[in-house]
Amino acid sequence: MTAIDEIKSRLASLQPQSIDIRDDSALHAGHEGVKGGGGHYQLTLVSARFRGLNLPARHRLVYDALRPMMQSSIHALAIKASTPEEP
Repeated sequence: MTAIDEIKSRLASLQPQSIDIRDDSALHAGHEGVKGGGGHYQLTLVSARFRGLNLPARHRLVYDALRPMMQSSIHALAIKASTPEEP
């Protein structure tokens, strides 16, 4: 299973309406986090679970779901978390 597959699997609990993950690790070649095996990712996630939550609370839900990966296969994660009603 690739890191992107595992990210998607772990985020399934947020019942995403759409999910897009871009691996930017190659852009950070030589960076300390990449040397340790951690990748750099950009995540765009649309979920009704974000309704009524501010940005930090949305990010916390994402980080909680991905916590087991954050010290190993994910070094950096940029998150765009929105509800289906938001652009």
